[in-house]
Amino acid sequence: MKHSEVKQQHPSLYLEVCFQNEEPRLPLHTSIALFLLSYCECKSFKVCLVFTKRASSQSLKSQLPEALELSVTQLEDLPQLVRGCRLPAVLDETGKLCRAGLAVVLRHIINKTLEADPFRKDVLALLGFKKTCLKACAEVSKWTRLCEIGIPSAVEEHLKTPQNQYQQLPLSILTLERRLAEPVKVHNDDKIRRQKLQEQRQNEKNESPEGQGNPDSESKPGVSPQVCDGLELRAALAKLSVDSVPTLATRENSEIRKVKTTDLPPLEHVFAEGLYFTLTDVVLLPCIYQYLLSLQTHAVSTLHQLPHLLRWYRRVQEVPRVLQAAEACGMVLSVPRVLASSLPGPSAEDNPRSLLEQEEGQEMTVEPPFVGGPRPTMTKLKENGIEAVFAPHPCPAWTLPWDSLPGAINPTEGKMSNIRAVRKRQQLNNLVAMVTELARPGYTIVDFCSGTGHVGIALAHTLPDCQIILIENKEESLVRAQSRGAELGLKNIGFIQANLDYFTGPFHIGVSIVALHACGVATDMVMEHCIQAGAAFVISPCCYGFIQNAIKFTFPKSKRFQETLTYKEHMILCRFADQTAVQLPPERRLIGKHCMGLVDLDRSWAAETHGYSVQVMTMEPESCSPKNNMLVGRAVLSENYSS
Repeated sequence: MKHSEVKQQHPSLYLEVCFQNEEPRLPLHTSIALFLLSYCECKSFKVCLVFTKRASSQSLKSQLPEALELSVTQLEDLPQLVRGCRLPAVLDETGKLCRAGLAVVLRHIINKTLEADPFRKDVLALLGFKKTCLKACAEVSKWTRLCEIGIPSAVEEHLKTPQNQYQQLPLSILTLERRLAEPVKVHNDDKIRRQKLQEQRQNEKNESPEGQGNPDSESKPGVSPQVCDGLELRAALAKLSVDSVPTLATRENSEIRKVKTTDLPPLEHVFAEGLYFTLTDVVLLPCIYQYLLSLQTHAVSTLHQLPHLLRWYRRVQEVPRVLQAAEACGMVLSVPRVLASSLPGPSAEDNPRSLLEQEEGQEMTVEPPFVGGPRPTMTKLKENGIEAVFAPHPCPAWTLPWDSLPGAINPTEGKMSNIRAVRKRQQLNNLVAMVTELARPGYTIVDFCSGTGHVGIALAHTLPDCQIILIENKEESLVRAQSRGAELGLKNIGFIQANLDYFTGPFHIGVSIVALHACGVATDMVMEHCIQAGAAFVISPCCYGFIQNAIKFTFPKSKRFQETLTYKEHMILCRFADQTAVQLPPERRLIGKHCMGLVDLDRSWAAETHGYSVQVMTMEPESCSPKNNMLVGRAVLSENYSS
């Protein structure tokens, strides 16, 4: 009985099972999570397979590690917080905090493994330098987007009809191939590169006729004839060793120390992020395994375009426990490995850069630096009848009863000065006032980019008849918010650690979605999420200077702005919209405020094409923040909206 009670304290890990031709199948993100669990030997979760339809898991048995205790459930039976997220997802023991999305869940598995066994040096190494591997969300990191979304999605698509796609490799696979061909830069690469040069010269000496004829110049024990190709791999494997290991080489001689850094040999990629085996390799291995397994049958000839990827695939199998973990998940890595070994070596002509340029498109275009000020752009807009318009604040004197509120609601954590705390409370007054005006009993209010929960916690306390969900990608911030919520005893609040796109929960009629100081295009992402749900929104934009063309958005956004301004002219507005700091001259701050209003006018007009009524207004008092705009939108034409 006691053993059962302990098991119930474990967080629950939910993994998706999909169907193909009416047969259950593990999607790649599920296979990746299972592989990591097996590699880490992690038993800190109750693992639950989520079926989208009634079926038996018996046919999946070979892909499920025997060491894991697995249960099965249906999609409709998931806890409500999990049901609103894309899988994989982890629900903590309280049932109040859900972690969703591949990278977030995998990092959490690593952290839970280290909690159970802090001496797992190999598991800690998966988090990479400064423990940041795949920490940046896919919305802002091209690398995270490629590994977490691009390659898994491309391989999943390929597996649907592999026989029809062999003539052209997926662009994301080609992007990875090019990445693996680039020289490696690490924080201590000078030392390693000098060791490599020393070993190269020793190797050349041993292979020369003089060296071969001199018994005193034989290679030292343990030095491979191909040592110049092995230093990086030995450095990587040494880092993974649980036991202490000797240094890779003795200190380089004086001749090597005199060599200029620019003349040192480059370091080659051993693993996806450089020299060391990290979480990225864990994500990629099941994807590339499935891809190569498919090509073995349908398109062997295309593999000559992937020499660096194939070398990575061979090397990753040399990492301790990789083969064992793969076998536990039904992956027989040796099959495509044998296939790869029979292929020709790398060729410079085999890297089709034109295809990669097609994929990266505008991302490969580097805009020249801005020159000049915003006045010509503002004049051009005015000549076309476009000027910033600010709606009057409907309740400028509204305030939360701060003196009578519990201390945990006050935004004064850390060493916040009294002046800053006053301004923060004024900002919260504005946003909570707007949401209170829009909300109705039973509504769900989602606080995107919630941070430590200033807005969401104030809303949960103020609107007890509404359900409040806080969504934040940074674990430290969300855990702090959860602690504050628990201190207040709030029952109407939930927490989700996830990228914005991983929240897919059903929205109630007229849902209010809130983001305080969403930076750059985060404002546009929140607006898009609201528009897709037919939800109202209250947003305070920030960091206009970080606005730029992204995967989902191009600027200007509205038709009238597009007909009037070029992309560069719009970026000038965004750049000068950030010039509102209190220490700037009043005239310059006024120009910055007008630029803010114009950028947000473009956003509001774009939203109006989706049936929204949007107002751009200024927080009260204006001094509460240099970025004091608010966008308040209602889906007036949506059938889902109820006023």
